[in-house]
Order: sequence, then C-alpha cells, then structure tokens
Amino acid sequence: MATSAQNRLLIKGGRVVNDDMMQDADVYIEDGIIKQVGTNLHTPGGTRVVEAKGHLVMPGGIDTHTHMQLPFMGTFAVDDFYTGTRAALAGGTTMIMDFAIPQKGESLVEAYHRWRSWADPKVCCDYALHVGVTWWCDKVGKEMEELTEEHGINSFKMFMAYKDTWQLDDHDLLESFKQCKEIGALAQVHAENGDIIKENTAKLLDMGITGPEGHELSRPEEVEAEATNRACVLANQVGCPLYVVHVMSKSAADVVSNKRRQGHIVFGEPIAASLGTDGTHYYHKCWRHAAAHVMGPPLRPDCETPKYLMDLLANGDLQTTGTDNCTFSASQKALGKDDFTKIPNGVNGVEDRMSVIWEKGVVSGKIDPCKFVAVTSTNAAKIFNIYPKKGRIAVGSDADIVVWNPHATRTISAKTHYQAVDFNIFEGMEVHGIADYVICHGRVVVEEGNVRAVSGMGKFVPTPSHSPYVYGRVQERDIANAPKKVDRAPYDGPVIQLNNQGLTQAVESSIIPTNQEFYTRGAQMNDKSPKRPSVKVHNPPGGKASGSFW
Repeated sequence: MATSAQNRLLIKGGRVVNDDMMQDADVYIEDGIIKQVGTNLHTPGGTRVVEAKGHLVMPGGIDTHTHMQLPFMGTFAVDDFYTGTRAALAGGTTMIMDFAIPQKGESLVEAYHRWRSWADPKVCCDYALHVGVTWWCDKVGKEMEELTEEHGINSFKMFMAYKDTWQLDDHDLLESFKQCKEIGALAQVHAENGDIIKENTAKLLDMGITGPEGHELSRPEEVEAEATNRACVLANQVGCPLYVVHVMSKSAADVVSNKRRQGHIVFGEPIAASLGTDGTHYYHKCWRHAAAHVMGPPLRPDCETPKYLMDLLANGDLQTTGTDNCTFSASQKALGKDDFTKIPNGVNGVEDRMSVIWEKGVVSGKIDPCKFVAVTSTNAAKIFNIYPKKGRIAVGSDADIVVWNPHATRTISAKTHYQAVDFNIFEGMEVHGIADYVICHGRVVVEEGNVRAVSGMGKFVPTPSHSPYVYGRVQERDIANAPKKVDRAPYDGPVIQLNNQGLTQAVESSIIPTNQEFYTRGAQMNDKSPKRPSVKVHNPPGGKASGSFW
C-alpha cells in the first residue's frame, strides 16, 4: 500500500547530532520511522520539507522522572498526562518516564493498570513507567516478576524516605534489590534517611519553625548523602545495579562518583531543578515563593551546587537528566501554610529541562552538543533498554526528533509556559536554545512556537529487562568477584567443650579466698609439672587493706 504524503517528512539542511558524532545530513522519515540519513537523498514527490539550515537535528529528549497527576499528600499534581506531555513536547522532550506508585499493601500490578488507564487516553508523546515498591512480602516479588515479564517494566523504585507511608527498611531494601537482580530489572532509590527526617521535623516544629525553610532544614545534605551511600553498599553487596533518582547535592553526587570508581554499577540522575536553581529560595520572605520550591530531596542552599552537578554530568559521573516534574498550584501548596510538612512536594521542569541544560551546560562551555544529547536522551534510552529505537538519529529509529535553534533565546515564565501550574521555578531565566520544530511519531507537533499536540497520540513503550548497558557485565563480574574457598588441611588439635552457659567444662578454674589464702580447684594446665611450694599471701598488691577483700 502506498504511503500517504502526510506520513512522509524530510528534514533538510541541518546538522545531525548524536551522542557520539555530528554530521551535516538530511533526515527522511516515513510512517514514523527514520528511513534515510545522509546527503542527496532520493525522496518521493509530495514529501513535506522542514528547512533546518543553521539548526541542530537531535533525538527528542527523554525525561527519566515525572509524576503526572500523582495523588500525593491529599491532593493530585495539577499537570496531568495531557498538559504535562503537551508541555514536554513544547520544550523538545518526546518521551517521559512516569511512576506507578502503589500505596502500602496495594498490588503493584493494580497500580500499574491504574496509571495506564490514566495515561493512555491523554498522553501526547510516548511514555514508559517505573513502578514503586512501597512494601515488601513474597507477593510483591512475584508481582515484580510479572510486571517485568508481561507488562514491559524494567525498573522499580524504592523509597528510603517518607516514613510510615512509602519508606522501606534495610531488610526490605535488600529483598527488593535481590529480586531486581533476579529478574534483570534496575533498582532505583529515593535516597534520604527517613528516620532522621522524622526526628528533625519534630524538633523544628517544637522550635516554632513552620515555614518552607523547615523543609530544607529537616533533611540537610548529609541526610541525602548517607542514604545514597547506604543504598550503594546494600545494592553492591547483592550485586544489583542501582540508579539514584534526583541527585540534589554535591555530597550525594560525590558518593555516586566514588562508588563508580570503586567498581559499583550505579547511575546518577540530577534533575532540571538541581541543575538550574538552588535552595536559597526557601528563605525568601514571600511564603508562596518559598513554598513553590519545596520538593524532596530539597534544593540545596549552596549556590555552587548546579555548576558542580553539571561538571559531573560532563565527565560521566552522572548520566541522565530528569525533572521530578510534580506540580502543585499555590492553593494546593497552601495546605502547609502553618506546617511545612503539609506542603505538597514538587516542582515543574518537564517543559524547560532541555533549554535549562543547554544554557547551563552547552552555553557555559561545560558540555558539547554530543554530550547534551547523551544526558538528555541517549543515556536514558540505553539504561532503560529502548536504544536505538529511542535516543538516536539513525535508520530504523523512531522519528522522535527536535530541530533545535541553538542561537535563539527566550525568557522562562509561568505567564507563557504550557504547563498547568501557576508558578515556574526558573522564572525570569533567559535561555539560549529553542525547539523550533518537534517531530513525534514522524508528525510535526511543534512548529515555530505553535504546539499541535493531540491527546492520546502517544503510546506506552515497554522497557525490556536485562538492559545490556546495565547488565552487560554483571554475570562476569559476579564470577570474577565470587568468594573462593581456601583449601587447607583440616584442624586435628584439641577442641574445648562448652556447657549450656557457654563456659568450658574441660578447663574450669575458680579463685576462692579463704583467710586471704588462694587455692585453685579443677583441672589445671600445669598439673603434670613438678609441685611447687604453696604461697600464702598476707597482703594484697598495694599494701594492707582494711575491711573486705580488695
């Protein structure tokens, strides 16, 4: 059957950028798939042409971490799967990865189906799901296996925070990690010490600190770093690859970096917020402004943190970029106007991630366009085993493409963004880099500022288990690092016997003072030695003592 002209597209005259190369090339698309990449391409008549001269032609962004319409802290995130994915497309992101999070005691499979029922009719771009593990028993392990084998889930998120709701203790973390390894899935962690947070929160409230600053004070940087280190150790002890979501601080990033140098298989994900702004906003005099930045883990007051995290992205110590996009309006945030623990946690980012990272990374000279593609798209596709279907401009890959104008600028503002939320944490930031055209499934959905997204156009993307990028060296690593028994001659010497009190029966001795004379009773080690004269002690060491035995 002949292909309809509306399903044919030629991107002409641009510079194609992948994570490992750049080339001047045209890209021909047919029926949502890239068919040709090169120069002097032969294309059918009637093919639509997008002029890309002076532009970069890159894989569409993959946001590894979103929470659209998440039920949380008594309300729902205001950006749902329609407004959230529409905004994503506007900024050059063509795929999101959201989280199905069951309540404690709830079936993981049922939570997965509920999120699918919310997302499938609304998504404007493709999406995948991670699934939360918020409690543990054998049934949970079986459902993880079912989700991996039958429903296209290859990553599970465990919470080390949110005590009394989603938090797992170390035993349950270990069991979750072991099961992830067994089924070839990637273990993810929200790394904060929930017990310390609970303790600190109570102290701060007792001190009368109820404003948004209390949120950051209750969970300082070392609380994130401690949990990150603990998660790395636990995962490594059972040989399970680990992915640390929303790395927010220098010290937590250093843990990931150091553990990778020690041979751990661990990946780190900073987010647009931690790369583009900081936690000084928690101390703003305007309550609404401060509360709008509340998220967990919090932004860090150290204003050098964004640059530091970008440096670690540049050198490969951190690998992907998400947003933790979980938006709440001012009236929803106001649930915590008298108690910071009741402020719904979450910020925006899905629309502005690409521009913020381009500005803070490429324009600042920290990363080049190839690394930009790696950290915004390709690394995620590799880690979650959807590469090269996603994350690459190549023949056979999905036609999810952004035609990027690296020189144009815009000023980020809640007044002009596409998201439903009424605040933007990047308000007033001027950024270079604009998605002049966005192609999703081979269709132009963004054209020079006009978004033509269609609800339900996106599809669920299964993520197969045993990603080679994650598990490619695990088997050999386990063999190489396996404990080895030492062959030696058996011990054939004497062995003491223990009674029920754990005392030796074969060698029992006691010291019995009688008129300040000392006698030994029971079998002695020197019984076969020649007898020595008994010794009568009249004064203890140190001289005479009055009263009782010294």
